[in-house]
Amino acid sequence: MSKKHIGSNFDDFLAEEALLDEATATAVKRVIAWQIEQEMKAQKLTKTAMAAKMRTSRAALNRLLDASDTSLTLTTLASAAAALGKHFKIELAA
Repeated sequence: MSKKHIGSNFDDFLAEEALLDEATATAVKRVIAWQIEQEMKAQKLTKTAMAAKMRTSRAALNRLLDASDTSLTLTTLASAAAALGKHFKIELAA
């Protein structure tokens, strides 16, 4: 039995299996969805009220809050942040 992954980190394994980008996108989306949900709870906003503030449908908001749906546009993210009185920051990191 080969033990080629002993001593390596999980990111190395995911990269070797060509899964790192997908795993990273899913993790980022889960964090974004969680942060938006937490802020909605803090402001006592229902999904219907949040969708109205975003000027979008409740179905679109549900897609935004779906942690497994990694298709997220910057426009949607900006709209959600503005509806919550927040802003977002995106940066490239090494």
